[in-house]
Amino acid sequence: MGQNRLDYERLCADALRGVVRRAIAQVAERGLPGGNHFLITFKTGFPGVAMPDYLRERYPDTISVMLQYEFWNLEVEDDQFSVTLSFSDVRERLTVPFLAVTAFVDPFAKFQLKFEAPAESDAVPLAKRDKQPTVLKPVEAPKGDAQDKAKGSGEVVTLDAFRKK
Repeated sequence: MGQNRLDYERLCADALRGVVRRAIAQVAERGLPGGNHFLITFKTGFPGVAMPDYLRERYPDTISVMLQYEFWNLEVEDDQFSVTLSFSDVRERLTVPFLAVTAFVDPFAKFQLKFEAPAESDAVPLAKRDKQPTVLKPVEAPKGDAQDKAKGSGEVVTLDAFRKK
């Protein structure tokens, strides 16, 4: 996409990944409510994914994990989450950047999101994407007569004239 255009598709995907982040963060704080549970699919080879080698060999492209009954030490950061899960009765720690997530499903709530994982070269953490400084320019106050008029020109405008009847 050109430099002069807004990438709305990417903005929407980032916002929806924020929904995933918030949902996981709420569970990390309070636990899973009621029958809710999460099925999370992610790219195992994505930069920043930390998992045991034997799991990566078994699932070289994607893996789906369930957060329901047996998960421990769920921690959420701005751009990733970490959790300990049981694989064949062996507890393993996983760290997953939110950009690696390709699907998030809560079957109980009938809620589902699907994502395209960005190319590795575009794998800028979500937390760093919007951290560009905003430069605000000061507004000059009106001078002389314009300043006096600005102080005394308080006019109330009703929107009724603009509404369709």
